[in-house]
Amino acid sequence: MIHIVRTWFNRYFSDPEAVLLFFVLMLGFGLVAVIGEILAPVLASIVIAYLLDWIIVHLQPLKVPRLVAVILVFVGFLSLLLMSFLLFLPLLWKEVIALFSNLPTMLIRGQQLILELVTRFPQFVTQEQVNTFATQLLTDAHNSAKTVLSVSWSSITAIITAVVYLVLVPLLVFFFLKDRDKLVQWVVGFLPHKRGVLSQVAAEVNSQIGNYIRGKVVEILVVAFATYCVFWYFNLQYAVLLAALVGISVLIPYVGAIVITMPVLLVSYFQWGWGSQFGYFTLVYLIVQGLDANILVPLLFAEAVNLHPVAIVVATLFFGGIWGFWGVFFAIPLATLVKAVLNAWPKASHK
Repeated sequence: MIHIVRTWFNRYFSDPEAVLLFFVLMLGFGLVAVIGEILAPVLASIVIAYLLDWIIVHLQPLKVPRLVAVILVFVGFLSLLLMSFLLFLPLLWKEVIALFSNLPTMLIRGQQLILELVTRFPQFVTQEQVNTFATQLLTDAHNSAKTVLSVSWSSITAIITAVVYLVLVPLLVFFFLKDRDKLVQWVVGFLPHKRGVLSQVAAEVNSQIGNYIRGKVVEILVVAFATYCVFWYFNLQYAVLLAALVGISVLIPYVGAIVITMPVLLVSYFQWGWGSQFGYFTLVYLIVQGLDANILVPLLFAEAVNLHPVAIVVATLFFGGIWGFWGVFFAIPLATLVKAVLNAWPKASHK
């Protein structure tokens, strides 16, 4: 047994570059696992810098100096951010309050629907079970509504934290863009000169992450805008809120689209009930979801993602369970990192 373990270890860890790659990976994962919450503004800044740097790179062939390009792109980014906060967030918050205010009424209608089903199919669920379940739901709904609509010290703390992030993130983005080469050289300075495998993995993952982040942001915006147009055409309640949630749902491959469809269809049912309006709306909404899955995603990620669906789902569950939102967002790039490491890992000849 010891001989088998020693042979395996010598095969995969006899190369110094393999040890270096393993050490860098463990250090990176360890830092994110231990102080990932503290580094959240840095991670967000890196994501935004990836997006904006792509624009800067495409401006340089037009003979625009990098510093000028950085300033132009950064000012444009701040302008869009300010417009979003002034126009989008107040409307979104208004719809959140309206939804939670109407949630008890929706639950009562849902209870009535379930009671009708119990009357038709009494062999599956008893009325007593439905009443108990509905009472618990109403209690939870009232408590949730009070939590959302009330202002507490914890919410004030969260607001202060958000304001600090709003200052820190743009500042970090600017310096990441302005001093990109200096920062990269500073990090590289801590590494050994012989790092061919690490450089190969870094180059592949850097390209994959950049393509993935840009593609994912484009997908979120396109899906959110398309679904909002559908909701606006059908005059669906809470259109902005639901469209934003549908856009965010694309962060979780496969599962997100299924999960977000349930509240969308429930809201449409509570607004129109069974009928042609509900049927037409459901059909158009499912067409938008189908276009996203079968046309938009292959178009955006044909080169960025070359993973089996099972690998994507497992990566989403694994990294999401470890790092929450950021784990879900970076699940596919991290899975690509694992694949790149396995492909590039130096192996000694087996004897």
